[in-house]
Parts: sequence; C-alpha cells; structure tokens
Amino acid sequence: MTTFWSWYVTILTLGTVVALTWLIFATRRGQKADVTEDTVGHSFDGIEEFDNPLPKWWFMLFIGTIIFALGYWMLYPGLGNWKGILPGYADGWTQVKEYNREMLKADEEYGPIFAKYAGMPITEVAQDPAALKMGGRMFATYCSICHGSDAKGTHGFPNLTDNIWRWGGTPDDIQATILNGRHAAMPAWLSILGNEGVNNVAAYVLTDLAGRKLPEGAKADVAAGKAMFATNCTACHGAEGHGMAAMGAPDLSKPAGYIYGTSLAQIQQTLRYGRNGVMPAQEAILGKDKVHLLAAYVYSLSHPKKDAE
Repeated sequence: MTTFWSWYVTILTLGTVVALTWLIFATRRGQKADVTEDTVGHSFDGIEEFDNPLPKWWFMLFIGTIIFALGYWMLYPGLGNWKGILPGYADGWTQVKEYNREMLKADEEYGPIFAKYAGMPITEVAQDPAALKMGGRMFATYCSICHGSDAKGTHGFPNLTDNIWRWGGTPDDIQATILNGRHAAMPAWLSILGNEGVNNVAAYVLTDLAGRKLPEGAKADVAAGKAMFATNCTACHGAEGHGMAAMGAPDLSKPAGYIYGTSLAQIQQTLRYGRNGVMPAQEAILGKDKVHLLAAYVYSLSHPKKDAE
C-alpha cells in the first residue's frame, strides 16, 4: 500500500472513531439525568417513547467497543501500513506467521509420536489402537470429503473398505498413492469404436466380465464386443479383465469396484467419453511421517486387526 493510501485509510478510520466518540458524549449531555414520565413528543402507531436517559451499562458498552478497537489497532495490522506491536512477531503479526507458529508448536508436541510410528511397518501400525484413532482423525480431516466419513466412497471415488484396489492394495502401494497422488486416464473410445462398438463392448463388460444381465430390451452383440475388447482394452485391463495396478486400470470382473456406476448406460458413458480421476498428492501437505500413519489407517479399513499381519 502506498503512503498516500496508508494515511488515507488511517485518517478516515481514526476520524470516524473520534466522530463517534463525540456523538456518544454529545448526546449523553443532552439527556435528562433522571427517569421521567415525559415522552419524546411523537408516537408510532399509538406507541410513545419515554424521554429517559440511555442506561449507564449501555453507554459503557459503547465506550468499551471504542477502547477495544483502539487496542486492537495498536496490537494488530489494520491502519494502513501499520504492522502492530503484538509481542513475539518480528515485523508485526500476520495470519501466516500465526499459522507457522502454531504448526511449529504442534510439530514439537506431536512430531515424536509420528516419528515413532514412522519407524514401524505399516502392518504393525495398523494394529495399534492409538495410532488408528489418530489416523481416523486425519482421515476425517483430509480424506472424508471425497471418500466419505465411512470411507465407502461415492460416485467417482473408490470404496476403501472392500479391498478392491485400482493402484494396488499393499501397504507400500497405499502409502505411495497418498504420498504422490494418482492421475487416472481412461481414454474416450467413441471416435474409434463408434456407437455400435461402444454398445457391444459395454454389453460384454457387463455380462461376461461383471457377471450381470443386460437390461430388458437391450440389444448388443456380446461376441463382437469381446473381440473389440481383446483388440483395444487388454493392454490396460488384461485379457481376462482383471486390471493392472501399474496403470490404475480396475478389475472389471468385480463390479463392486466400478466407481462410475455399473449400469449399461454408465459403462457406455465411460467408454464414450473416458474418465479422468485425480487423487491429489498429500506429501507436501502432511509430510511422510503423517502419511505413513494415514496409510496404516487406510490399510486397516480393509484388513481387520486379526488380518493386519
């Protein structure tokens, strides 16, 4: 902020406070000292107002707000380029400095705990009740907005409790997914297969791979769809449709893992226009130690304590 605008804001702000202070005391002097039965001389819908003085507690409340405002502006930024004199902050308080101070304090207090769990295998951490409580709170903060508070996912976001994984479900795979994120890329096939081809491949996926029936009245050449699948889809999903963790390609033989829907129309939509799911990387936000703990919690969701070995 330039010097001109700094002084402009400062003078305008303090001038307003001075004017309000004068107004409060000026109106106070014009009031009667004692309670009276006199009215102010006008009425609204037959209701008249007594000409009594402002209660002292109310008057003091006004004074208190003015004192508070002046004290706040002295300690914190608010008057132009004034940085405030709050102790403990070099060159004035800012919300970034406050955040960094709180983060440092939290790291000093909780850092050793996270470091302890970081030195343990994820499968062992997944059996520690205290660790799982911490991981659960982290999940609720950072993950539940997409995967749900119960971790069972929703449209476009996978269920983390069913042990059906797109990028691998080993402890290391889960940790790598959280640390580095994932970017899925299911290409659009409409321009290559055409509408008839999309319909046939979708029918093959729904019936032969997912083990379901076509909707009543739906017509498709499943055999032709199988041939097209073998030509265009096996590079990622495999000849049997079991997927490939390295590519993030889902197992098409497990319809419970279809995060974009299992109906014929939804599968056709996926084939026509493709999908681009993104799992954001969390290393820069949480750091490796916290991700290690979070990965253990996620692992525990699909591996009950007796199996987390």
